[in-house]
Amino acid sequence: MYKKLLQVALLILLSHFAFAQTGKITGKVVDDKNNPVIGAYVQVLKTTLKTVTDVEGRFSFQATAGSKLSIQVSALSYVTKTIDDVEVPKNSQEDIIITLSANVSNLKEVNITTTFRKESINSLIGFQKNTNAVAQVISAEAIRRSPDKNTGEVLKRIPGTSIQEGKYLVVRGLADRYNQAMLNGVLLSSTEPDRKTFSFDLFPSNTIDNIIINNTFIPEYPGEWAGGLVQVNTKDIPNQKFLNVQIGTNFNTNTIGNDFYSYKGGGTDWLGFDDGTRALPKGMPAKNAFAALSAADKINFGKQIAANNFSVSKNSSPLSTLGQQVQISGGTRTTLFGKEIGGVFAVNYNRSVRRLQYDNSFFVVNGKLAQPSFVYHNNKYNTEILGGLMANLSLKLNANNKVAWKNMLNVNTSDYTNLRTGVDYEAQSVVGENIRARELGFRANTFFNTVLSGEHNLPSSGLKFDWYGSFNILDQYIPMQRRIQYNQSNEVADAPYTALLSNTLSQKSGSIFYSTLSDYIYTAGGNLTKSFNLFDRKQSVKGGYLLQIKDRLYNARPFSINLPSDNPALRALDEDHIFAPGNFGTDDKQLGFNEISGNQYRYLANTILNAGYLQFDNSFTNWLRVVWGVRYEHFDQLVGSTRKSDDRYNYTKVGDFLPSVNATFKLNTKTNLRLAGSQTLVRPEFRELTNLAFYDFELGAIITGSKTLERTKVTNLDLRYELYPRPGEVFTLGVFFKDFRKPIELQFNQSGVGSNSFNFINAESAKSYGVELEIRKKLDFISDNLKNFSFQGNASYIYNRVSFKNETLDRPMQGQSPYLINAGLLYDAEKIGLTSTILFNQIGRRILFVGNDDVPPIWEAPRPLLDLQIAKKIIKSRGEIKMNISDLINQRARFYHDLDDDKHFTNSDAPAIIRNYGTNVSIIFGYNF
Repeated sequence: MYKKLLQVALLILLSHFAFAQTGKITGKVVDDKNNPVIGAYVQVLKTTLKTVTDVEGRFSFQATAGSKLSIQVSALSYVTKTIDDVEVPKNSQEDIIITLSANVSNLKEVNITTTFRKESINSLIGFQKNTNAVAQVISAEAIRRSPDKNTGEVLKRIPGTSIQEGKYLVVRGLADRYNQAMLNGVLLSSTEPDRKTFSFDLFPSNTIDNIIINNTFIPEYPGEWAGGLVQVNTKDIPNQKFLNVQIGTNFNTNTIGNDFYSYKGGGTDWLGFDDGTRALPKGMPAKNAFAALSAADKINFGKQIAANNFSVSKNSSPLSTLGQQVQISGGTRTTLFGKEIGGVFAVNYNRSVRRLQYDNSFFVVNGKLAQPSFVYHNNKYNTEILGGLMANLSLKLNANNKVAWKNMLNVNTSDYTNLRTGVDYEAQSVVGENIRARELGFRANTFFNTVLSGEHNLPSSGLKFDWYGSFNILDQYIPMQRRIQYNQSNEVADAPYTALLSNTLSQKSGSIFYSTLSDYIYTAGGNLTKSFNLFDRKQSVKGGYLLQIKDRLYNARPFSINLPSDNPALRALDEDHIFAPGNFGTDDKQLGFNEISGNQYRYLANTILNAGYLQFDNSFTNWLRVVWGVRYEHFDQLVGSTRKSDDRYNYTKVGDFLPSVNATFKLNTKTNLRLAGSQTLVRPEFRELTNLAFYDFELGAIITGSKTLERTKVTNLDLRYELYPRPGEVFTLGVFFKDFRKPIELQFNQSGVGSNSFNFINAESAKSYGVELEIRKKLDFISDNLKNFSFQGNASYIYNRVSFKNETLDRPMQGQSPYLINAGLLYDAEKIGLTSTILFNQIGRRILFVGNDDVPPIWEAPRPLLDLQIAKKIIKSRGEIKMNISDLINQRARFYHDLDDDKHFTNSDAPAIIRNYGTNVSIIFGYNF
């Protein structure tokens, strides 16, 4: 019965979307500053159809599907524009963005006539041309016609950017810590608790309205960035009802057809949640209470946690290494009590299975000689779950007032088994000891964001007011992370492997680690804009306020299995049997269990950010526009503990004035010259300010923070020439300068063999000088046979040097690349519904970890990336098949000590990390109902 009811409900839902009328024209009217033109008069010529634009500058018409119309748009003080050949679509909704120019001559009759095709192509380029800062833009139309499935892939198309690991953004060769993200106008925090970054693969591409990357700062936006400010705006009220379903599969060439190892998990692992299988035993006391237990009581808990939980199993089925992808998105619009209301909803699920091969070979370096600390070969078998829900609702109270409520929930989980073999070189041993080790882990990140916002226009007074309030949650849960290592002597023939267990507590072997992290972020703010006329031109002044409160609580519980007195027979047992319950006990020859104590495994943090700004947008002549002003950010931060007597206590309070000037010289209708200067900053993350000591299995080292870290202040200067020769084409050439004060770096330390650590430090300063070139060009100028081909390319060269202890070093700061190359060849045959893109990306060598006086830095060698994407419309253009192949070249990633200082990886260098990622292939089928 329930099955039949479900079938009936599904049929009703599908019929509701499938038979919805699509004979509608919708669009948006903006001025030459990209501001919406409110109250513009829009009419369809030779008909009675007419309307006015709303608070967002939007309009819509119902019309006969398949017909061609001419639309005329007019507004007071603007040049009237007529757009011909606007075809009312039969199966899909077409958006048109119309740009009106100010009527500087004040003539009564000025009219421009163009076509729908030219106006559509011009909308994206026109938006970029008319921005109030140096920026790049991707519109909903460009996203719709691309094969990209998430925002991370979309961002690869933006000039001057590249993506690391499919989701982390690099702008102008700067590391991801120097970027900032906003979602629907609200400042976001990092999505990675241990990294200052944002994961852009969270957002399905078909839910995005537009993406804007600012390269220069203006006061109305947050000032905590130096590379790029990424504004992601999702859809609210759709143009019409829609339902889109995508299903697909994916695989990795390193994984498919090979054995895959895993451990026994829980029943809900496929959803990215632990069902309690890995949780601490019931009745497990808190830290202080556990420390007071008797040895026997501690061992009883150890038996429950460790018994039979270090085993792995092998799966040889090729089907087990195939990933799955499902994405369902829909939208609706209707009226409620005479008010227009609409919403967009999406469900996204992606399961990927990967085997990552990598080698670790850290060295102790004395002069030009390198003695290995260890040489490891690893196979990491990882199942990654990326799931998400989105629900956006908008209500238009009238043409001048709108309220929106936007919500997003994402889960990003990594469930992995890491198997290691190799050699440890202890006490400068020449032969070392063979080792085998494993780490079994489950890391779940949950991200939730809800935003309530409003826009209100008061046309009689020239005022516009917008406000917002949001709540974010970022939770990280690591339950039962297990590590065990076995050593084999190379000095004794046929020596057995024995477990690395002793009478001390360790995070390296016999370790069971739990941690929870919770971030709660509260944000509220508003902006007020006043428009007025001066010098016979439209001017505006804008002011606003932002309050953001962020709370974090981190708690880790590292447990360790120890052996008070050596028992070679016990240590010779394999991973499946060594931690059997009978092997634990209070006898010195039996296994013990205890928690590693120390206040460095727990901390709290709180920040309060108060920010206000005043910004002027002035057009002094028809060729000069200046956006200028200042932003003030007051930052109050407490990290570690609330007690001043606690050595974790770290309290700072500081205010910063962040001025900005962006001048645009319009040399002619196709050419801009931009000049910009600003002051921004980048603050350290909580994790970087704590003394938390965490052993990283992949690096084979301890990572710790530093409470003495200071914020980085950045002075930015930009000069850019822009040429827009024809629709869809761009040529830009720019130079920039950045002065970093106190940049934050991660330093690699080695005080001896087997004692590796990474520490966050402040360098004294760094300076960057850069040149950028961007080209977008259709290839029909070569031959008419190439009319469906376009080329896009951009290149950056950056010279960067760091100063430390009043000395300029011959190296760039951590993460800074000397060059960045992006190139793409696009094929677009709209009539047959076929699109194809080949993308190439390469960045210059950069420092992964900074060294010290005794150890040179670890460099990342350049690695070319080549991606292929093909999409074909089928089933009357309602369906689409996409194939994405990323990292076609599949060159190994190499990280090394550059011992011969030749700035290249050669056989004379000491390798640190070598990774083989494999090529990723995905095939997706989508259908629009």
